[in-house]
Amino acid sequence: MEDSPNDRLHFGIMGFGCEHYRRRCQIRAPCCNEVFPCRHCHNETTTILPLLKQSTLRNIFDRHELVRQDVKHVICSVCDTEQPVTNYSHHYNYSYEMITQCFYQTEKEQFHCDDCGICRVGGRENFFHCKKCGSCYGIGLRNNHRCVEDSMRHHCPICYEYLFDSLKETTVMKCGHTMHCDCYHEMLKRDKFCCPICSRSVIDMSKTWQRMDEEVEAISMPSDYRDKKVWILCNDCNDTTQVYFHIIGQKCGHCRSYNTRAVAPPVLPQ
Repeated sequence: MEDSPNDRLHFGIMGFGCEHYRRRCQIRAPCCNEVFPCRHCHNETTTILPLLKQSTLRNIFDRHELVRQDVKHVICSVCDTEQPVTNYSHHYNYSYEMITQCFYQTEKEQFHCDDCGICRVGGRENFFHCKKCGSCYGIGLRNNHRCVEDSMRHHCPICYEYLFDSLKETTVMKCGHTMHCDCYHEMLKRDKFCCPICSRSVIDMSKTWQRMDEEVEAISMPSDYRDKKVWILCNDCNDTTQVYFHIIGQKCGHCRSYNTRAVAPPVLPQ
């Protein structure tokens, strides 16, 4: 007996797809003419060297990423029919999840952000779009973060994955720059407490500066260096000052930070 239109409409929902999206169609990548469950599967295959041997890609120059708006054909996962991108299967009368717009997955509380131009997960009520940063952030960061123009439209400074449409969780540091949460915590585990981009301290370092004060007091410099002065630039407040040189470190006279570096003396106007 032939299935009713309503049966066909709901047939196979959540039964097909990949780890990224549960949907009933695959895409044909126009860049390499290969079939993939989604653009993320394509990008993982074509940008990771260990997987190159398992695909038709033969060398590092075959690395590339799929532009989702360029997808022109999809393949039905139920009947294997290939057709132009559309909302409907021509063979089975059910609705495709949109390839170039939203992939509706209610269990992930998916929503479409018009400003981002892509879908996000986690519930619209839990996010807001920051116009200056150029991306959606959790509502906990509303009026509570330093804005950096298009900060999310860059690569993670640790793993160099593009952050804007990354599937991994991201974090905004005190300086306003962003990176993956996993990369951030790994950086702290390795005792790296400065932003890889601007060198600003990413956590409260006041206790560390206090310990360094104690070390400076305890260690006297040789007479040759006791009165030596150097110009420093503070990475935390961007102030330039002249201070006494010490082997432990040079302390900013403005914000009291030791996150500084020696610079040339400022050029005075003639």
